Amino acid sequence: MSLALTENAVAAVKEVVASVPEAQESSGMRIVAHQGTDGQASFELSIASVPAEDDEVIEEQGARVFLESTTSDLLESKELDARVDSDRHVAFVIGDR
Repeated sequence: MSLALTENAVAAVKEVVASVPEAQESSGMRIVAHQGTDGQASFELSIASVPAEDDEVIEEQGARVFLESTTSDLLESKELDARVDSDRHVAFVIGDR
């Protein structure tokens, strides 16, 4: 079971991707994991116009998320949520389903 998106995450991903001037209909948010020396993973988020060849593509209600292949394994059975503060800053949170 791959990464699930909450309604807040769907809205935030669509808003963040749309805020990039060169964004296209095929664009999405790409997530790549980096393993730290302490064994903990950190995640890098970026906007990509198309997924990389080996990315897993998650599409939900118009939101597109691209997961690098090893990242996809790490996020299996996880959920992506988003919190937006009063200044419209978005914080994405990954948790258990």
